[in-house]
Amino acid sequence: MPGKAGASQPDSLLRVLDEALARQTVYDQQRLVRITSLTTTLHNSESDDAQRYQIALRIYDEYQVFKYDSAFAYSLRLAALARRMRRPALLQVARIRLAFTLRSAGLFKEAFDTLQAVRPRELAPPDKADFYEMYNIVCIELAEYEPNAYYTPLYLSKAYAYADTAAHYSRPGTYVQLSRLLFKARERHDLPTGKAVYAQLLRLPLTAHQLATTSCNLGKLYEYAGQPEVAFRLMVLAAINDLKSSTKEGIALYLVAKYCYERGDLERAHRYIGEARKAAAFFNTRQRLMQMAPLSSLIDGQKIAFAESQRQQARGYTLAVSLLAALVLVFACISYVQLRRLRRAGTLLAASNQELHDKNDKLQVLNNKQQLLNQKLQELNLGLNEANHLKEEYIGYYFNNTARYIDKLESLKKKLATMLATKQIATAQRLVEEINIKSERTDLFKGFDTVFVQLFPNFVTEFNALFTEADRIHLAEAQLLNTELRIFALIRLGITDSEQISRILGYSIHTVYAYKTRVKNRSFLPNEAFEARVLAIQAN
Repeated sequence: MPGKAGASQPDSLLRVLDEALARQTVYDQQRLVRITSLTTTLHNSESDDAQRYQIALRIYDEYQVFKYDSAFAYSLRLAALARRMRRPALLQVARIRLAFTLRSAGLFKEAFDTLQAVRPRELAPPDKADFYEMYNIVCIELAEYEPNAYYTPLYLSKAYAYADTAAHYSRPGTYVQLSRLLFKARERHDLPTGKAVYAQLLRLPLTAHQLATTSCNLGKLYEYAGQPEVAFRLMVLAAINDLKSSTKEGIALYLVAKYCYERGDLERAHRYIGEARKAAAFFNTRQRLMQMAPLSSLIDGQKIAFAESQRQQARGYTLAVSLLAALVLVFACISYVQLRRLRRAGTLLAASNQELHDKNDKLQVLNNKQQLLNQKLQELNLGLNEANHLKEEYIGYYFNNTARYIDKLESLKKKLATMLATKQIATAQRLVEEINIKSERTDLFKGFDTVFVQLFPNFVTEFNALFTEADRIHLAEAQLLNTELRIFALIRLGITDSEQISRILGYSIHTVYAYKTRVKNRSFLPNEAFEARVLAIQAN
């Protein structure tokens, strides 16, 4: 692999990736510290609007690939400051930033509308390069995600034209100009040009995010050229730098999971696709989640199939051990009867002694085999426990709920694509407004409650046993779980991170903490022992 990835083999790079994943919270905290410092400066600043605009722009840049909602809010704030200062050029820059944010979240129609409102003649050359580059990126992504292949060549031709215009306004030899040349080479499958541009880029002082972007682009070029091993190493390098730069909007980790799945490394593929989906959900990028859904389903299906195979193998070993034990018992009975006959006869002939000795040796051999099989059975039982855990976590939750939401998303995507193609903007807006998130979340809770109570029919009873009669939870007649029970049901399934629980249930993390603290304080158990007792509740 060229450049900085050349010295590393896939396995050693994967170990570096695993270490970066382990330090992910540290990298995120570093970005949050920078954001907090800038936000404090902005709120306490007594400077003029021009300086406030520059501080807000730096905050936006921090959120740009980290959190969609915050990036969206600060892009609107930039526009408001520009209007207040009556600075048309700054307003156009704010609109370009807003278009980038909308594109990152998969809102392509809104991104196009925002770009059409930009007046390029009021922009400086570097900002004009950003403007045309943004048009290029939106067209490229529409070409990738457009379900109707008829429009793909149209989007690609527009993308190439915008890329050429963006390169015209970029200063030669800069990261901006070279990265656009690499992107252009990637889209035209021009590997020699891509390698040459990548080598020039590596001579610049790149940030971790810039290195991730360039490595990902070159990796795709090698993939198009039929060199998957080189592409794999570059994607791993891109994923490592995405993590170090705390980039949540990237796609490199998803591509690494795809390569691991194709290489047969199911354990890593399962772990990486899970982390990639968590990052996309944190950023709130719709198209990334939709893009990852098919691969996630394949990996989860393979994981469950492997667990079922382990279960069948365990059953086979159990049957073999049972048969062997029966043979040992029969052989022992025969030996006992023969010993009694020999004692009655009062003589032990040499031949009989030898025969008995041989049978005892055989019995010892059979006993040794039984011990070995028992050890294998214990190992397989551990695998069986893991299979049961996977069954609890995935079969009920993923295949019943996720499949339904994917169908809904696919149906919604087709309808919106048709409406946008036929310019039925008002109808599309009404369709979006008809989506009832609260109702969807209620249905999600209802489905979760039903499946969880099937897997843990005694959960409510055993949970209430941790309280005195006055403090126990009493549910309505048709109610399976309430909010408090649902939080600790997720903990029983192994989801112990309060931030993850807050995202699943749609509460703030402070609300989740409040519920957990209030429930623990009512129990007669010590707070530090409460969750361990909940985790000990047995499934059906």
